[in-house]
Amino acid sequence: MRKKITTFQVLALFLALFISGSLIAQDGYKLTDVKRLGCTSVKDQNRSGTCWSFSGLGFLESEMIRLGKKDVPDLSPMFVVRSCYADKAVKYVRMHGSLNFGGGGAFHDDIYVLKNYGLVPNEVYTGLQYGENNHVHGELDEVLKDYCDGVIKNNNKKLSTAWKKGFDGILDAYFGAVPATFNYKGKEYTPKTFAKEVTGLNADDYVTITSFTHHPYYEPFILEIPDNWLWGQAYNVELNDLTKIIDNSIENGYTVAWATDCSEKGFSYTDGLAIVPGKDAEELSGSERLKWEKLSAAEKENSFSTTSKPGFEKNITPENRQQAFDNYQTTDDHGMLIMGTAKDQNGKKYYIVKNSWADSNKYNGYLYASEAFVLYKTTNIMVNKNAIPKDIRAKLKL
Repeated sequence: MRKKITTFQVLALFLALFISGSLIAQDGYKLTDVKRLGCTSVKDQNRSGTCWSFSGLGFLESEMIRLGKKDVPDLSPMFVVRSCYADKAVKYVRMHGSLNFGGGGAFHDDIYVLKNYGLVPNEVYTGLQYGENNHVHGELDEVLKDYCDGVIKNNNKKLSTAWKKGFDGILDAYFGAVPATFNYKGKEYTPKTFAKEVTGLNADDYVTITSFTHHPYYEPFILEIPDNWLWGQAYNVELNDLTKIIDNSIENGYTVAWATDCSEKGFSYTDGLAIVPGKDAEELSGSERLKWEKLSAAEKENSFSTTSKPGFEKNITPENRQQAFDNYQTTDDHGMLIMGTAKDQNGKKYYIVKNSWADSNKYNGYLYASEAFVLYKTTNIMVNKNAIPKDIRAKLKL
């Protein structure tokens, strides 16, 4: 039997579909920027493990903007990478190969290069001397490690006087020779004079902060992550103070270099989101649990965050954060720049993050990380020590 559809029924059906579509749309994230600080353009690390250099220099570029510098240059990430590779090789050989050796690094590597070698604008040193238009480091990383392993395993029972020159020759072949002097905007500089006169940055202004329970709070320790080849120290603070430092920095105009884990299911570059979906009510904080209990059965089923809709997230504590780190569930695998705050339609706070994977995602290379994600998956941050609240600075003796 074929039933005739009246005009009224068509209108009713259209209205129902419209309302349904509106409700679906309301499930999505509606993010509003609260505060966005100055930064340079989104870059592309491409197929290289050098996020730490891109994000660390992005942080320093934002520092130059904060200091009122005009026409802030894009700094050369490959100058920093090359400088670190040269010194990392010496340490790797000295340690008989018992050191992580590869393209990875940490934010304090950027500061190490700033202090010891200076900086260079990217237009002067692109590091692309091997037939690629963008960074592709698979061959380079393998060749450098194999070379050093050969030096260590050689049958001469001692090192030659040529091995370091040979290693530097490989770096020169791929990256290009480091310029002793260069011209920038009509003036000649060395990397050190450029860092001093153009950037105006002071390496001693920057500190690394973390929060873990396996070391005393408010004391520095060597953070046990594989890419910490420099054995750089981080100041350990309580978890609530980590939040205070990040928030105080953004509120007062200071960006934050952010080391985190991007291998989580709640991290979606395409969607521009990083969240920590709760699994059940037991993972919620006390206040969130009370809200959850007031929901209907149907609402409870659909109440936890996903990358398609906001909802309840896992409650982050020092204990579950430490457990994730100890069990390799939180690893130090990506560096980015926190440069603002935002909120969703429910008033929940997010941090605006500048990534270095080009500008091809929903937010043109940026993403929004929930406060829960930042607390749970931060391995460390780097900040200007003047951005740390005074009471916490006093505890850290800074």
